[in-house]
Amino acid sequence: MPKKEVLEVLIVKSKVKDYVKTLGDYNVSSDFYDELNVLVAKKIKMAVERTKANGRKTVAAKDV
Repeated sequence: MPKKEVLEVLIVKSKVKDYVKTLGDYNVSSDFYDELNVLVAKKIKMAVERTKANGRKTVAAKDV
């Protein structure tokens, strides 16, 4: 079984919770934050790879 990578928290939980509340009367489970954090980390890695492939050093919106 592959070892699960331990990620630094990249999202602000209170901001996510506040945003969800603006969409309706919803709560946020703790596992949602973990999965969202993993998704954000994956998107960042993909953007960095695209930046690198294009010979740049600055990750930009076009890399997302």
